[in-house]
Amino acid sequence: MSENFGSPSPIQPLSVGNVVSAAVRLYRSHLKEYFLLALKAYVWVLLPVYGWAKFYALSALISRLAYGELVNQPESISSGERFVNSRLWQFLVTMLLMFLIGIGIGLGVLVLFVLFGFFSAFVGLGLQGNSVTSIFIVILTIVLSIAAIVAVLWLLTRFYLVDVPLAIEDNVDGISTISRSWQLTQGNVWRILLISFVGFLITIPAQIVLQIISAVIQGIFSPLINENSTIFTPIFLVLILGLSFSTGAIILPFGQAIKAVIYYDMRSRREGLGLKLRDREI
Repeated sequence: MSENFGSPSPIQPLSVGNVVSAAVRLYRSHLKEYFLLALKAYVWVLLPVYGWAKFYALSALISRLAYGELVNQPESISSGERFVNSRLWQFLVTMLLMFLIGIGIGLGVLVLFVLFGFFSAFVGLGLQGNSVTSIFIVILTIVLSIAAIVAVLWLLTRFYLVDVPLAIEDNVDGISTISRSWQLTQGNVWRILLISFVGFLITIPAQIVLQIISAVIQGIFSPLINENSTIFTPIFLVLILGLSFSTGAIILPFGQAIKAVIYYDMRSRREGLGLKLRDREI
């Protein structure tokens, strides 16, 4: 069954509820395929550099497949995987650039607080015992901290879609996909943050269940490890690693499906694609 909900016009964006609902439907309809892809991606993490690029590419592949469903152009996993594999090193370039950007943002925040620390020390030495000045510094510290958090969230959200264009669009490489994300997210930062927050809330029950399972496994193996650590420690570590990968493989596809819907929404409004959002009932 196919249905158009929300508005794909360049004026009216999809609501937060429509975005999350569409992502839930995509996730539910393709749970097995997306889960296996995500699990495969997490296994590749164990191999440095090349494996990290594979993880990034396979994660983006989930968004590509979800986007294909949204625009009535479904694609096989093998076809999509061939496409992202052809850009594997471009994904690595993007990953490295984003790592450097993250370091730059972190250093910028660190420098800001170091300068503020010197300023506070200078003012404090000049006005010792002045309670009004102390209160002012505390308030200024709180305001600066909030401003820094907001600024970092704003910057990171501008790069939210960085992997999606590289997995979908033709004339995009590991560098231009970053500017593409910046372009698409312009004017939509706070809506994307709200969508991400709602999506995170939806995943909390699954995370709680998996944490309980992890605690049970630890409770079972703790006395066994004390008795014979040589045998049971490797088994315990493999189980915990497998559980961690499984947890990630359950949550990752939902996040990538949300990205696909947001990407669809941004493109349809900014570029007037006139696409219809599918509502598939399986």
